[in-house]
Amino acid sequence: MRKVVYSLALALLCLGCTNTKCPQDALMGHEAEIDAIIAQMTLEEKVQMLHSKTIMSSEGVPRLGIQDIKYADGPFGVREEVGDGFRPLGWQMDSATYFPTGSALAATWSPELAYSYGNGIGQEARRRGKDVMLGPAINIQRLPVGGRSYEYLSEDPFLSARLAVGYVKGMQDAGTAACIKHFALNNQETNRGSVNVIADERTMREIYLKPFEAAVREGGAMCVMPAYNKVNGDYCSENEHLLNEILRGEWGFKGMTVSDWGGTHSTMGAALHGLDVQMTGDNYLGRPVIDSIATGALSETVVDAKVREILRLRFAISPVPEDEANTVLASQPETRAIAKTVAEKSIVLLQNNGILPLSPDVKKIAVIGRNAEALTASGGMGAGVKTPYEITPLAGIRNRAPEGVEVTYAPAYKNYLGMFARWFGQELGPDVALELDEQPDPAMLAEAVSLAREADVVLYFCGTNKNIESEGSDRTDIKLPVGQNQIAAALADANANLVTVVISGGPCELEAVTECSAALLQGWWNGLEGGTALAEVLFGDIAPSGKLPFSMPFKLQDSPAYALHNFPPEEEVEEDLFGARYRRDIVGNRRPRLPRYKQTSEYTEGLLVGYRWFDTKFIPVLYPFGYGLSYVDFEYGDIKVSADQFGIDDDIKVSFTVRNCGKMDAEEVAQLYVGRPDAQVEWPAKELKAFSRIALKPGQSRKVTLAVPVSELCYWDVEKNAWSLEAGRLDIMVGSSSKDIRLNSFVTIK
Repeated sequence: MRKVVYSLALALLCLGCTNTKCPQDALMGHEAEIDAIIAQMTLEEKVQMLHSKTIMSSEGVPRLGIQDIKYADGPFGVREEVGDGFRPLGWQMDSATYFPTGSALAATWSPELAYSYGNGIGQEARRRGKDVMLGPAINIQRLPVGGRSYEYLSEDPFLSARLAVGYVKGMQDAGTAACIKHFALNNQETNRGSVNVIADERTMREIYLKPFEAAVREGGAMCVMPAYNKVNGDYCSENEHLLNEILRGEWGFKGMTVSDWGGTHSTMGAALHGLDVQMTGDNYLGRPVIDSIATGALSETVVDAKVREILRLRFAISPVPEDEANTVLASQPETRAIAKTVAEKSIVLLQNNGILPLSPDVKKIAVIGRNAEALTASGGMGAGVKTPYEITPLAGIRNRAPEGVEVTYAPAYKNYLGMFARWFGQELGPDVALELDEQPDPAMLAEAVSLAREADVVLYFCGTNKNIESEGSDRTDIKLPVGQNQIAAALADANANLVTVVISGGPCELEAVTECSAALLQGWWNGLEGGTALAEVLFGDIAPSGKLPFSMPFKLQDSPAYALHNFPPEEEVEEDLFGARYRRDIVGNRRPRLPRYKQTSEYTEGLLVGYRWFDTKFIPVLYPFGYGLSYVDFEYGDIKVSADQFGIDDDIKVSFTVRNCGKMDAEEVAQLYVGRPDAQVEWPAKELKAFSRIALKPGQSRKVTLAVPVSELCYWDVEKNAWSLEAGRLDIMVGSSSKDIRLNSFVTIK
C-alpha cells in the first residue's frame, strides 16, 4: 500500500489558515498598545494579573485603566452571581436563560443552531457584565457513565468539532470570550483531580484533541481552560506538550489559559509550561512567582508573556461599564426563543408503532413519573442556571392538551438525592429513595397503575436526575434507577398504549422499556422551554428530528472502556478535588482525604470510541450513533461523487437526493461516513466525515452536496510525528445513522 507522508508544517497548512485570515488574528490587533502597557507595569502589578481577585474575576491594571476580567460559569447558561464557596448572592437581575444541555444541543446535529446557542449565551453574559464564559465543554463522551456527559457534546470528534466551532463563533460574535474546556482528555469524573490519562499520540490527535483544535483554529477561541487531570504524566495545567507545543506552537493560539478552580499544582510547573491565570488563590502564581524571579529561577520575560496573552483577550473583549451591567434581566425573549428551537430539534424518537403523534381521539392522558415535573436547571455539583422559569414536561403537556382532554399525574417513583442527601440529615421524607436501586414503593406504584388503567394513553417519564449525573462523580451503571423498569412493565400491563420518555443527559440502558413501550423518546435536560418543545412533538405540531450524539449499548459492559477493563478503577476513589475545596454544602466539615495511590486510566481502546468500537468489533447496540426516527419516512437516492481520484488538496464532493415521503413538514440529518477496506494502517470500520440537516415539505425532494476535504482523512503517524495520508480505496457511505446506510460509493485517494 502506497503511503504519502507530509511534514508537520504542510499538514498544518492543509488543516486551516491557508488563504484566509486566521481567527486567532482577532487577538493580535493591539500589540503596540500592549507593549506600552507592559513597559509601564511593575512586577507586582504583572503578577497580580496571574491569579484570581475574587472567585469569579482576575485583576486588571487599575493604575493604567485596564479593567478586571470577569468570568461566569457555563456552559448551558450564565450562572447566577456567586460569592465565596459558590454561595448565591441573591441578586435580582441575574436570572438567565436555561438552554438545553450539551448532549441535547449535540442531538440537533446543527452547527447553525450551535452558533445561535453560543450567541444567545454571549448576549446574556454581556448583560451581566461578563467578559469570559466558561464554556463550551467539548470533551469526548468516552464513558457512558460519565458524570459530565450531559455537558459534553458527543462521542464523535467530528460532530463535536463542528458544533464547538459554531458555539464559539456565536458567543464571540456577541462580544463574550469563549473559554473552551476541559483541555484535555477529561473523560471521567472519578479521581479527576489526580488521574493520569495514558493515551498514545494518534489517539489524542484524532479523537480527543480534534474538537479543541477546531475551536481554536476555526472558531478563534480566545480562552482555554486546562483540565484537572494529568495526561501522560503531567497535570494539564502544566503540560508542556499540550499547552505550549500543541496549543500555542502548532495551533497558533494567541489567547489566555485559565486553570479550573483549584486546578493549579505548582509555581514553576505552571509558570514554565503554559498556564496564565490561577483560579482561585495566589499560592502558586502570586508571591512565589516574585520570589522565584528574585532568586533567578524564573525570568520576568515569562511573566511578560503571560500578561501579554491576558491583555490580548482584555483588548479583544470590551469591558461592560459597571453602570450598564445588570440593569435589565439577563434572560430575554429572543434568547429564550433560541433555547426553545434547540429543544424542539433535539428530541429523538427512538421507537414508534404509530401511537405518535397523539390522536385527536385521546381524551384522557395519564402522565406518570417524577421526571415529568422535575426541575433540571440546577442541581448536582456543577454549574446551573437561575432561570426565570422552567416549563416541565407535565406543564408543557397540560398547556398544549386540547380543550376537553384530561391530564392526570402520579410520581410513581421516589427521588434519589445521592450525595446531596446529607443536606437534609434526618429530615428525608418518605418520597426520597435511600438507594439508587431501591424498589418501587407499593402505594406509589398502585396509584400510577390505577391512573394508567383509566387513561387512553400513558406518558411515562423515566431517566436520571442531576444528583445521579453530576460533576465530581461518575455513575456506577447506566441502568434506570429506583425501580423504573418494574414500573414501566406494570404500566404496560395496565395499558398497552405506553409512551416512554427518557429524561437524562447521558445514555441509559433501555432494553426493558423498549420492549414494553409503544413509543420511546429521548427528551434530555432540555432548557426552560423543554416541556413546551416536548408537547409539540407529542401532539404532532412538529415532527421529531433529533439524532443520537452517542451510542446506546445493550449493556454497559459492551462499551470499550469496560470491555477492556480500563474503567472503573479498582482502587479506592478519593474525595473530589473541586467539591473538597469549594462546595462545603456537599462535604460539610470533613477534611479531604489525600490520594494514597497514583491512579492511571489507560486508553487502550485507542481510536475505537463509541460507534467506532461497536461497528469495528461487530457488537450490536440497542440504538446506534446518529439514530433518530421521524413521523415521516425519507428516501435517499442518486448518489454521485465529483471525481474518481483525489489528492491532498482536493475536496471529495458527494451529492445525493433526499425526499420527504410523508404528509407533514420534517427535517432529516443526512450523514456521510467513510471506510478504508484495504488499508494497511489501522482504522475504525467507519468514521463520520460530513452531515447536513435538511428541512423538507411533504413530498419535497432536495439535492444535497456534502464535501469532505482530503486533508481531513489524514492520520497521525507516530513514527514521523506528523499528519500522513494513506493512499488507496475510500468507501463512501451515506445514510440516516451509523447503522442505517442508504447509499454507497467509493473513490481512490492518490
